Amino acid sequence: MFILQAAPEIHPFAKTGGLGDVVGGVVRPLAELGLQSATIMPLYRRVRESRPALARAAEFEVTVGEKTRTAVIWKGVYPGTQVPAYFVEEDSLFDREGLYGGLKGDYADNAERYVFFSRAVLDAIPALNLPVDVLHVHDWQTALIPVYLKTIYAQSPAHSRIRSLLTIHNMGYQGLFWHWDWSLTGLDWSLFNWKQLEFWGKLNFLKGGLIFADFLSTVSPRYAKEIQTEEFGCALEGVLRDRAKELVGILNGVDTAEWNPATDRQIPARYSAADLKGKAVCRAWLRKKMGLPECAAPLFCVVSRLVEQKGIDLLAAVMGDFVASESQLIVLGTGEDALQRALVDAARRWPSHVAVEIGFNTGLSHEVMAGSDAVLMPSRYEPCGLTQLYGQLYGTVPVVRRTGGLADSVQDGVTGILFGEATVASLTAAIRKTVETWRRPAEWNRMVLNGMKQDWSWARSAREYAALYARLAGAAGKTA
Repeated sequence: MFILQAAPEIHPFAKTGGLGDVVGGVVRPLAELGLQSATIMPLYRRVRESRPALARAAEFEVTVGEKTRTAVIWKGVYPGTQVPAYFVEEDSLFDREGLYGGLKGDYADNAERYVFFSRAVLDAIPALNLPVDVLHVHDWQTALIPVYLKTIYAQSPAHSRIRSLLTIHNMGYQGLFWHWDWSLTGLDWSLFNWKQLEFWGKLNFLKGGLIFADFLSTVSPRYAKEIQTEEFGCALEGVLRDRAKELVGILNGVDTAEWNPATDRQIPARYSAADLKGKAVCRAWLRKKMGLPECAAPLFCVVSRLVEQKGIDLLAAVMGDFVASESQLIVLGTGEDALQRALVDAARRWPSHVAVEIGFNTGLSHEVMAGSDAVLMPSRYEPCGLTQLYGQLYGTVPVVRRTGGLADSVQDGVTGILFGEATVASLTAAIRKTVETWRRPAEWNRMVLNGMKQDWSWARSAREYAALYARLAGAAGKTA
C-alpha cells in the first residue's frame, strides 16, 4: 500500500500553523509502521530557504484555464527517514514571501495557484511512476484533487484505482472564489451547482472535496461531530451530515522529539514526571526574563494567535481578575491589532502581573510552556489544538473551553480544567477555580503528573490513519 500526502504546507519545509505540523508529524511514525509513502507540496521560497537537498525528478506541462504552465518536480527526503518528499516548482506562482498571502491579505491568484498545484500533483503520479493507492489531501488548497479524480482523471489508468481522503483542519477556511475562476479549473460547468461546487454564487474548493472525496477526516472526534451543526459547520453542515458515515475524527499528536521537558535544550532546566525540580527553575527563570516578580500565586500563560476565535477578547476583559487573585499572566503571540493593543495596555497598567510579547519565537514558546503553571485556551472553537497537549507534557495544567479537540484531550479535574461557555463570566470562574486548585498542592500535583503521563505522540495518530488507509485501499481493490 502506497500513500501520497498532498498538502499546501509541511513541517519542517514550510508552514504557517497546525496543518503543516500534522502532515509532517505523521510521516516518520507511518514509515515505522511499514507503510510506503511520499509527500508533495509547492516549492515555496520558504522551502528553498530551508535548504533541503533536492534533485530534479520530472518536468511536464499543466493546463490551467487557457494557460499552459510548466511544472518541475524536485525530489528530496523527509528528515530522519527514507520517505520521498516531492516539491512542485512554478516560480511565478510560488516564489513569494508568504505561502497564501502577504501584508495586504490573501494573494489574488490563489485559485489559479492551487488549481495548478492540484493538477500538478495528479500529473506527477505517472511522471514519477508512483504506485499510489490512497491520495491523502489536506484542506481547501488540495480539495479539488478528489473532484479531478472522479471527473477529468477518472478514466486514466494511472489514477482510476486511487482512493482519496480529505482531512479538514479548519472549516473556517474553504477556498471561496468568484464564479469566473471556474474557467481555471478545467471542469465542466455542469458541476457548478448547489449540490456540488457552487456556494451562494461562488466557487467553493472545500465543498467540492467534501462531496467527491472517498472519505473525510478531521483533527478530533468531537470536531467531527461539531462541524455537522449550524454553529460550527460554516454553512456546510448539511453536506457534512450527508457524509457522516464517511467522516471520522483523528486527534492530532505532538512531536515528542521536539516537545519533551526531559530532553528539551531550549529550556533552562530539564525535568520529568519522576523529578519536577527543574520546572521550578524554569518558572523562576521565566519570571525574571519577562520582568515579573516572584509571587505566591500561579503563573498563567497564553501561547496563541491573538484573534477572537481563540477567545483573546475574553482574556483582555478579565485582566482585573489576575490582579485580584495576585496571579500572573504571560502572553506570547501575534494577531489582531485591537487585541494586541488591549493586552499591551494591560501589561503597562499591571507590570507586576502581566507580561506580553507580541510576535512569535519558537524558543520562547518552549520557555513559556516550561516555566508556567497553567496554560489558558478560551477558544470559541478549536478543531484540535496542540498547545493543550504541550501543556500536559510540560506539567503546565491546561485551562480550556469545552470544545473540539480541547474537550477530547483534557479531562476535567484529572489532567486539566474545563469550562463551558465562551463568556467573560465562565472564563473568570475557570481562573478562580484554577487558583483555588493550585492552592491545594496535592490535588494540583496529581493533575500535573496525570498530564505528563499521557501519550500524545504521533505514533498513536499514525495507527489510526494507517487503519483508515487500509480500509480505503481495500475498498479500491473491491471496485477495481
